[in-house]
Order: sequence, then structure tokens, then C-alpha cells
Amino acid sequence: MLKSDSFNHLKFLVVGDVMLDRYLAGDVHRISPEAPVPVLSVRKKWEAPGGAANVAANLAALGCVVNLAGITGVDGEGEALEKLLSGAGIKPFFVKTDDRPTTVKTRIIGANQQIVRFDIESYEPVPAEVEEELWQNLNSLLGSVNGLLLSDYGKGALNGGLCQRLISSALERKLPVFVDPKGLDWERYRGATCVTPNEGEFFAVAGEAPDDPQIYTQNALELKACYGIKNLLVTRGARGMAFFPEEGEPRFIAAPSVREVYDVSGAGDTVAAVLAASVASGLSWGAAVILANRAAGIVITRSGTSPVTIGDLTGGDALDPKICSLEEALRRAGRWKEEGDTVVFTNGCFDLLHPGHIRVLRQAAREGTRLVVGLNSDRSVRRLKGQDRPVLAQGDRAAIIAALDCVDMVVIFDEDTPENLIRALAPSVLVKGGDYAPEEVVGGDFVIEKGGKVVIVPLLEGKSTTSIIQSLEKGGRDRA
Repeated sequence: MLKSDSFNHLKFLVVGDVMLDRYLAGDVHRISPEAPVPVLSVRKKWEAPGGAANVAANLAALGCVVNLAGITGVDGEGEALEKLLSGAGIKPFFVKTDDRPTTVKTRIIGANQQIVRFDIESYEPVPAEVEEELWQNLNSLLGSVNGLLLSDYGKGALNGGLCQRLISSALERKLPVFVDPKGLDWERYRGATCVTPNEGEFFAVAGEAPDDPQIYTQNALELKACYGIKNLLVTRGARGMAFFPEEGEPRFIAAPSVREVYDVSGAGDTVAAVLAASVASGLSWGAAVILANRAAGIVITRSGTSPVTIGDLTGGDALDPKICSLEEALRRAGRWKEEGDTVVFTNGCFDLLHPGHIRVLRQAAREGTRLVVGLNSDRSVRRLKGQDRPVLAQGDRAAIIAALDCVDMVVIFDEDTPENLIRALAPSVLVKGGDYAPEEVVGGDFVIEKGGKVVIVPLLEGKSTTSIIQSLEKGGRDRA
């Protein structure tokens, strides 16, 4: 069984093409008078680890101790990447060189969709002396880790010679080796424990067979045999995954259901990280693949490269990422604040949703850019409302609230009041439905003390869950 600390004892070495991901997000309302192109009004901008650095960030978010090795330029972008990694608890071992820039991918986003991406990178081969310096940094590190993960984006950090030296050294130490591949030269990955291509990368090397499972399987098994790969996991986008294990029958696994796909960038990094951590922790290959598939379903519902946490996988509802654990809620809220969002909080039992609830939620959403809803658990509702409540279980109530477009996140709490949740999230705005003075609202004094505000939304007369229940009971008696 997966627990919140299942991966905390694990140490990984990640080697590959490290990048800095930059984002500019906003709205498009007009066309430029200078050229027939959209004009983006930028609302927020942020940076995140990309490429092999995103793999490392995913492992760290799962609780693993991570060493990351790669090549950067002697520039501000490399320094920015190191700062991000240090903040995530990742130890970088970078070789810095004057003859190539740090790889940077900048994405322009409007209405939660990528409009364009532009890259800064070098296509020149990495000099032999740089490769040797990288190897000298790494060989000794392999003696203190539980696994090796190679993240190849074809930018030069992982040429054939270095790959084989790393794989051979890891296998001699009986360490599992996971490879997220790139390109047609799979000789460099010979002997790997598991390779995780996307379907396009798999077809390019093994030959296309998109609609024929028999040929698909035959090509996969031949590819494994050709390069001595023990396990092969092909990510297939909306069609899920195909897993070809060292032992046992091939499996074609459906993708998890998601409400909407926002961004697939970084999904392969997440799959590789979750798979590696799961296997290294002792989970079976079958269970590890299912967990990686679930993680992919979570990360594609988010905008930008964003690591999946252990809280995502153990708490809330993995098929509805709006519903999350406290741990994940704190991570998301922290990131939203860093990106310039105004976090709004409201709470309630929301048992039998009615127009009064909708009014409060919509008004709350207007007070900022991100609305977090605290939802009383079933036990909390029973203590507050009596043993015959709630009418709907907490999972159903959470799903209904999460389905509203104005809601960004739902967190279930077990206490009688949301005081602790409010103090943990530290929202800028606290919204409450009813007839209260701001200082009477639970958590209001804390929010005001932190420079925020409390907003009271008047209730709709005659609209309450209690009145609905009474009406239903009366109707039942009238029909009896």
C-alpha cells in the first residue's frame, strides 16, 4: 500500500539534458496593428525546472533525495535553474561551459493554451573534455543511490559513450536504470532496466503499428531483444500505455479519465519519475505502471511543467485533480501565490447544493483569481448537523463542487471549523455566506492580520439544505 512516506528513503541520480522552462501567460483580446498576430496581455510569468531537471523535481516532490547532473552555460539562466532546484531540495552537479547556453524553453500561453514556444539551445556536440568532467562527477555518486534515471532530450549531455559508462557502472552495482529516450540511436541505452519512450519515439525506432496490437507487441519484443532492454513502457497519450515486461504478458492500459487536458509538456518526465520511484520502493512492475499511468492523468490537467506529489497519488481523487490532500493544496496555493494569483478561500458542508451555495461560490471567485473551497468531512458534518447528515457523502459533495468552473481546488477537512486550514493556506481573501461581522468569521482575524480581507455574502432567503430536506420529507408524507 502506498503511504505518504513510501519514497522518503530513496536516493536517485538523474543525468541528462537540463533546461529552464519559462512561461508567459495572459489573455488575447486583439490583433496587433503591426502584423496579423495576436497581442497577449501578460498577467503572470514564472519559471520551472525542465527536461532532466523536471524529472528530478518530480522525484523530489515524491519525497526522494535527488542528485542531478547535466550541462549549463555560464549565464543567468543557469543560475536561475540552480536556484529553483536548490529550493526544491535537489543537489545539482552541473558542468558549466562557455561555448553553449543553458537550454531555455519559453512558452506563451493564452486562455490556458500554448500559442507559441521559442527555444534557446545549442545543437553542437558536447566536447570530450566536458563529457569526461561530467563522468568524473557521477561515477562516485552511483555508490550512494537506489537508482539511476537518464533523461535524454537530444541536447548533447547523454551521448553514447557516457550513457554506456553510466549504465554499466549502475548495473555492476545492481541498481535499476531507467531511460527516457530520444532519437534513433538506442544502442546507447543497451542493457537498461526500463526505457520509457512516447509512442512517436517508439514508432520511429520499431516501426508503426498503431491499430494492430499483435504487430505492436512483436515490434516491441524485437526492440527489447535487439538492445537488451529488460522492460519497455510506451506512453500513448489519450490511448494510455503499453507495457512489455521482462517477465509476464504485455499489457495495454487505458488512460485515466480526465475532465480536460491543459498541457502535456512534462508528462513523460512525470511517468519516468513515478515509475522509477515505485519500482525502487519495492512495488511490483504492474503496480508501478498503474501508478505512473495515474500520475500522467493528473499532470496533463495542469498548465505548465508541474511535478506530481505523493499527496496527489495517495490523497484526494486522482481522477479529479481539483480534489486534493492538504499537502497538495499547500503546494498548489504556494505556487499560485508565486505566480501572482490572489487566493480566495471559502468553506461549508455543501450538502445538497442549492442557489444560495452557488451565489456564495460565484461571488467568492470574483474576489480573486483562484478559489479554494474547504469542505467539511462526513464526520465533521455529523458532529455539526446530527447523525442523519450529510445526505451526500463527502466524495459526492466534493465532486459536485469541483465540477463548478468557478472553483479551482477542493480540500476536505475533518475539524469542526476550518481555522487550521485557513492558517495553513493563508488566503488573501476569506469569503463567508451569512450575516456576520468580519471579526466574527472563523479565521477572519488571521487573514486580516496578514493583510487580507474578509468578504460577507448575504444568504438567499429561504434557500438552505435544511429547507430542502424538510420539503422532501413533507412531500413524502403528503404522498403516503
